[in-house]
Amino acid sequence: MRTVSLVLDIQTQSLDSLYTYVVPADMVGVEVGCAVLVEFGARRAIGYVMEVCERPDSEIDPTSVSRLKPLLSVLSSPYFDEDGAALIQFIAHEYVAPLSSCVHLLTPVGRAPKVVKRGDVWELQKPARRRKKKGEAEAPVPLDEDIAEAAEAREGFALTEGQAAALACVDACIDRCAGEACVVDGVTGSGKTEVYLRAIRHALELGRGAIVLVPEIALTPQTVSRFEGRFGDTVAVMHSRMTAGERFDQWEAVRLGKKRVVVGARSALFCPMATLGLVIIDEEHESTYKQESAPRYHARDVAAWMAQRTGAALVLGSATPSFETLCRCKVDDMWHRVVLPTRANGKPMPEVRIIDMAKEFGRGSRSMFAKELQENLFAAVDAGRKVVLMLNQRGFANFLLCRDCGYVPECTTCSVSLTYHEVGRKLVCHHCGKTSQAPVSCPVCGSPYLKKFGAGTQRVEMELRRILDEHASATGRPLPRVVRMDSDTTATRDAHEKLLAEFGQPGAAVLLGTQMIAKGLDFDDVVLVGVINADTQLRLPDFRSAERTFDLVEQVAGRAGRGHFEGRVLVQTYMHDAMAILAAAHYDRKRFLADELPKRKMLGYPPYARLANILVWGAEEEAVRAEAEALAKRVQEQIDDIVGDGWQSLGAAPCAIDKLRGQHRWHILIKAPAGADISKLAEPVIRKRRANKKVNVAVDVDPNSLL
Repeated sequence: MRTVSLVLDIQTQSLDSLYTYVVPADMVGVEVGCAVLVEFGARRAIGYVMEVCERPDSEIDPTSVSRLKPLLSVLSSPYFDEDGAALIQFIAHEYVAPLSSCVHLLTPVGRAPKVVKRGDVWELQKPARRRKKKGEAEAPVPLDEDIAEAAEAREGFALTEGQAAALACVDACIDRCAGEACVVDGVTGSGKTEVYLRAIRHALELGRGAIVLVPEIALTPQTVSRFEGRFGDTVAVMHSRMTAGERFDQWEAVRLGKKRVVVGARSALFCPMATLGLVIIDEEHESTYKQESAPRYHARDVAAWMAQRTGAALVLGSATPSFETLCRCKVDDMWHRVVLPTRANGKPMPEVRIIDMAKEFGRGSRSMFAKELQENLFAAVDAGRKVVLMLNQRGFANFLLCRDCGYVPECTTCSVSLTYHEVGRKLVCHHCGKTSQAPVSCPVCGSPYLKKFGAGTQRVEMELRRILDEHASATGRPLPRVVRMDSDTTATRDAHEKLLAEFGQPGAAVLLGTQMIAKGLDFDDVVLVGVINADTQLRLPDFRSAERTFDLVEQVAGRAGRGHFEGRVLVQTYMHDAMAILAAAHYDRKRFLADELPKRKMLGYPPYARLANILVWGAEEEAVRAEAEALAKRVQEQIDDIVGDGWQSLGAAPCAIDKLRGQHRWHILIKAPAGADISKLAEPVIRKRRANKKVNVAVDVDPNSLL
């Protein structure tokens, strides 16, 4: 007799476990990873098979079998295999996540069957089928050796000494099939992508596939084009800007073996790649690799588990590796670090100068562009070169302030001030999206004196165009193109590519954007990078603030001087003596680590500890507070009775942003020794909690931010 263990596709805490059903004797096609239809109570439900067991009838207790229900039908071919089933259970435990949400990481978007209730009846809703385009033919499955041979023919140039050493390390990890990791620690422009490309070719030669993760696929069309240029039609691209149909086509092509190289954002990690040989995570320090909704996994850590399970090699590349990655290289013999200290073209890293804006203000300057930045900007555009200006703030101004009574417009559903947008004179909450018209006068005291404080990209763009126009009028030179790139201008499909294509056209141009422009840009004629305000992240009450600031300044600095022209970087700041900014300006990571790591160690933060943040939220403040305090008490009991010394709970407290989208927010921060299984404490607390319709609870293991 055959039985199956399955996960029900019902996201309810009380049903978050495996259920056993009997496979009818005449039913075929039941395999691990299949979607099946089952009867559950008075309804019908979808389940995903996690295990198939076959035992002789003599070993089975007839009494227990009589209580098991049979499968009703098989709805799909397998979405995942035994390794995928193990991955689902790993993520569910490691990140204290519902099994049903973990299963959906491995199913194709928009192509999984569902059960819907129509009146009093539960009906199966089958997934939509994609219509084949007219004249579309089945593409043949490519041979890995043919792809590798074609890729090798396109290489055509020798590697630098550093690139060769990095490639040798990665290839050795691939050959040993032991799940080892290689950290490629290379400055911007050191040729890390070429190392990735040749390592993929080596994996293909061995008949194994590769997955490449990039921070934000829509922002890096140049990177994607390089992979497609090397490996042709065998590259699958996966990202959220694609339609569900487009993503399914790519997913299916990977499952059938027609695509052997996957390039995408973090979710591409779960593509059904057969014989996985290599996982590459580019810019591994980026926060976008952490999922912010259930299951709250980190792609780097999941990829490391997958590599161990399958014997694949893991490559982590960055000019600013995360603290956790650097620490792991020191304590884990399976993790190797290779340094690429110079650029592949032999060009020096651009000079970085810090501009103290407090002194500028003291000299009487009221412009958001320091005099030195303006002079360098004019010189660059007059020479027909390109300039990148970064400001980590959307909108026109941070907030409005009544100069008579001090009133600041705040969001009614979030505990934050509203951001002023000049276009349409709007006040916008960048957390919940709430929009309202900016008042002409103060709604509290009636004063007409509403001051715009702070500077967003819209305001900087207006000021930039003004000074460029004045310069053009005074010199008779043509105006350069100004391209603004932030979440407002890139909201539509393909907007990133269009804006970057406009900036990349020959001639002078200025690219103004938020932190999204700090990565993935490779233009030979960018000679100047200006950071309008480097202090934004430093002011946040979060333990990673200094690290993020250091990473951002060093990463955006690397956009300058990548070609034949000398580059220069100017960093404007009101905190000119902050170590994160000073160290980044001198490309001195050792100095930054020497300052930051002792603080982390003393306060018990990563990489010297593991964190779990239990989040509690709901519409009623008192109910949220009561639930948070009850959970905090249970957490402390677990620490006292089970895990013991070295573990700490900071108790229940309101979040830094204590109200978001109308929901009051509290949290409980747990600290555990580095390397500990922190879920063994958090999981029983959450699993045993009684459901409360008024309050939601989730666990964020290894949180990226505590805001």
